[in-house]
Amino acid sequence: MLNKDYKTTVKDAIAIRNLTKRYKDFTLDNISFNVPKGTIMGFVGENGAGKTTTIKAILNLIHTDAGEITVLGYDSKRLPPEVKAKIGVVLDGSNIHDNLTARDTNLIMKNIYPNWDESCFMKYLNRFKLPEKKTIKEFSRGMKMKLSISIALSHNSQLLILDEPTSGLDPMVRDEILDIFLEFIQNEEHTILLSSHIISDIEKIADYVTFIHEGRIVFSESKDNLIYQYGLLHCRKEEVNDIDKAYIAGIRESSFGAEVMIRNRDEFQRKYKGYNLDKTSLEEIMLFISRGRR
Repeated sequence: MLNKDYKTTVKDAIAIRNLTKRYKDFTLDNISFNVPKGTIMGFVGENGAGKTTTIKAILNLIHTDAGEITVLGYDSKRLPPEVKAKIGVVLDGSNIHDNLTARDTNLIMKNIYPNWDESCFMKYLNRFKLPEKKTIKEFSRGMKMKLSISIALSHNSQLLILDEPTSGLDPMVRDEILDIFLEFIQNEEHTILLSSHIISDIEKIADYVTFIHEGRIVFSESKDNLIYQYGLLHCRKEEVNDIDKAYIAGIRESSFGAEVMIRNRDEFQRKYKGYNLDKTSLEEIMLFISRGRR
């Protein structure tokens, strides 16, 4: 039954609990995280880490082995049509038939989405400089992605679920698309789950970051808090053994010494007053955790 008060009572646009999906050569391993309403969640990880599998599970496109997912306050497997219409989806690659035009797409979407806004769609076509009468097969990759995003934004969506929407695009096009997402999120009822392996995009617009590595969630927290709580230590190799391993997120060694990614920065500096930590970035944190020697 549709809960008419869900807008005001649901804190998280997406909540995932103990989600597991097993394949022959990969397992999405008991993952949990929330996407707070009114925020942009950057969902990051290397190719093959489990981002697309998670998104397919959220959209109920695959059978899962365990766990629960709620979307806008409802079981993801039993979303009422009214709620489905509030979700805009952009998957990697175009899902529009090559022989259609943008004008054809508008006519089709009118019959799919009860809240389809033709004037909004045309506004985005004009903004993205997309031709109405050209067939999709004549579009570049960037144009196809812009068309998919135009569709996702033109039916009064409250939640955007985006899988690698800027992958393979040139920097100018990427910036243009990221600006659109920032405009969308100005409405506090709007939420974005943005999956990407382009960390600079996540650093630019995300409020929260969830990092998935080899099918497991490494962390899921505020981007600003995350960057503040990690620091980079430069020291001699032998000094690494003097540091409590609880503070070490990853290590890189070279002939010149060692670089150590430190977590719980404030606590570390109170305990090890002789060490100075440099500021770090989200990309460095991920690289150290995923590739650095533990």
